[in-house]
Amino acid sequence: MEKINTLKWKDVLAQTSKELTEVSYRTWFLPLVPLEMDEEKGIMSIAVTDKFKADMFVRNPRYIEVLEKSVKSVFKKQYRILITHKSEDEIKKILEGKRVNVAAPSIDSSNPYKEEYYLNPKFNFDNFIVGPNNEYAHAVALAVADNPSTVYNPLFIYGGSGLGKTHLMHAIGQHVMRMYPSLKVLYVSSEMFTSELVQALGDPVNRLSKLNDFKAKYRDVDVLLIDDIQFIEGKDRTEVEFFHTFNTLISQNKQIVISSDRHPNKLKELDERLTSRIKSNIMADIQPPDFETRVAILRKKAEEEGIIIDNDVMEVIDLLAEKIKFNIRELDSALLRVISFANFKNQPITAKFAKEYLTDIFSMRDIDISCESVKKAVCKKYNIKITDIESKKRNREFSQPRQIAMYICREMTDLSLPKIGASFGGRDHTTVLHACEKISKQIKLDPTLAEDIKNLKEDIQ
Repeated sequence: MEKINTLKWKDVLAQTSKELTEVSYRTWFLPLVPLEMDEEKGIMSIAVTDKFKADMFVRNPRYIEVLEKSVKSVFKKQYRILITHKSEDEIKKILEGKRVNVAAPSIDSSNPYKEEYYLNPKFNFDNFIVGPNNEYAHAVALAVADNPSTVYNPLFIYGGSGLGKTHLMHAIGQHVMRMYPSLKVLYVSSEMFTSELVQALGDPVNRLSKLNDFKAKYRDVDVLLIDDIQFIEGKDRTEVEFFHTFNTLISQNKQIVISSDRHPNKLKELDERLTSRIKSNIMADIQPPDFETRVAILRKKAEEEGIIIDNDVMEVIDLLAEKIKFNIRELDSALLRVISFANFKNQPITAKFAKEYLTDIFSMRDIDISCESVKKAVCKKYNIKITDIESKKRNREFSQPRQIAMYICREMTDLSLPKIGASFGGRDHTTVLHACEKISKQIKLDPTLAEDIKNLKEDIQ
């Protein structure tokens, strides 16, 4: 064991601060005390006098990852970070060269998978903002969490990136663990599932034993939450193994929750037997949030960061909610960047400040969305000509894309109904209104159409 170079540790903290908000950095990382490092084992021991903060690092591997990344950048070597709770006297003795047992953080053994597959305590039902875009998904997720294996099994949650699928998955897991401590809950990404299967198959000596261990791990659970199922598409052995795991759990009346970035119909390369099983039960989609929901999300995030929400902050929130429409993760990130920059510059949080320091976001989105750009995107999607969409042709292959384009124009531009109608071959405002109302009803009933329109909006934006 040798002492950790204090100058290098300062460089580590400086590097770490770039990855975090000022509030998070000052709250969690500044109090850390570097103790010792074991070059041979590649372990770096860090202490903190606050037990709550030590436990937080156990529960939040993302912070450990950020710290390990900074340590590697400064020390030019990968170290595993151990953060433990120590009293001031214990820390003093270690720094003076007296031996004190530096044990690894203890893990709550009530859930055997808590250490390996982390459920983020920040992702819970209490801080999930419910709006028209996600109220059904939230309701069925809560019903599953309240009564696992009783209702909605399996549950399939789908929606675009950054809309809250993972939040709901973590919320379900934590709620079940709190309500039913005896149940085994396992959260895993499809990439982790695939990686572990590959490792088991890749051991020529202990292959059978490792494969049996793998199967036992995933089939001896009460609740399995598997995120981003789309990543196992085309991986034949992984699909087969997951299909059998799925069947085993369902036959034993165990709960399965699956998430994906798209509707099962769009998972073209996924085993048809699996998609058929998924579609036989509840599927809940999450759409991009409306303006009011985006504002509520940003308000909640600001409150979590300890920001007083005055008129200036509300102006920033409104501004970001107006600019970032399709990704909640991006919304959160933009607000945290404003807060971090403001703290660093010791400046108040204002709309002017936000525009100055988020130039990438504002320049990227300050584009002129017109009926022409909408028509161009829709025609490309449906492989028709702009003259067809502007014509009087009533064939469904032209009328449906025309109504979709009108609907998107009303959603994404400030143009009046008469002006939109004029752009579509001189149609009157009642025709546009009818088209918008029709598409609005259809997307509530047709998940595939809803996803197509969402993707079109993202392309146009």
